[in-house]
Amino acid sequence: MIAVAVLLLPALGVLLFVMDRVEDRLSARPSAARHARKRHLRLVHDAGPPRTGRTPARRSRRHGKAA
Repeated sequence: MIAVAVLLLPALGVLLFVMDRVEDRLSARPSAARHARKRHLRLVHDAGPPRTGRTPARRSRRHGKAA
């Protein structure tokens, strides 16, 4: 019985070590993709009124009360 315990001790030590590494990898934050930019904002600029000088004939209620 002591021989079985002595033979299993190294295997259990390796298993404990491997499981610790696996747990650390699973709980770590995922790394960013290589092509990802950090803190990059894409700004959408307002086109403003049309340059023809006339306004659209019909506006919806949703856009009429904006701002």
